Amino acid sequence: MQKTDSPFVILFICMGNICRSPTAHGVMRHKVAARGWSERVHVDSAGTHNYHPGEAPDVRSQTHARRRGYDLADLRARQMVEQDFARADLILVMDWDNLALVQALCPPYAGHKVRRLTEFCQRHDAPVVHDPYYGGDAGFEAVLDLVEDACDGVLLHVERQGRRFL
Repeated sequence: MQKTDSPFVILFICMGNICRSPTAHGVMRHKVAARGWSERVHVDSAGTHNYHPGEAPDVRSQTHARRRGYDLADLRARQMVEQDFARADLILVMDWDNLALVQALCPPYAGHKVRRLTEFCQRHDAPVVHDPYYGGDAGFEAVLDLVEDACDGVLLHVERQGRRFL
């Protein structure tokens, strides 16, 4: 298998980058570290909108993630930028609106990189990761259930490709 010096970059996208995408970012970062891949796989997140630039993830997202052993405290919201399409190897969106917005911005060369996160779920059958922002605790737990499942699937996908970090 070919090795290179550039890491494999996974970018998670939701609307404001304060609930779903930072949760996925924190979960994936934890799973990558547990596999010893931190030097070979870079994880990032962003929002389609610039609603919360520089803000930490929603306190409810942080609380629920922390209960499962994931730390989101150092993450900060940002809006997706054009350079993300070139930099990322895989751009994983949370829902249909995110998908449409990202595809509308996506240059033709990068279209194959954009996927829904839930396409990688192994145990759950869900088309999207719903936004928990206006709901209660159950919504944040549902996000974590789907994200944990899908992140395992993403890592299997990347591993099966024999990509750059093996």
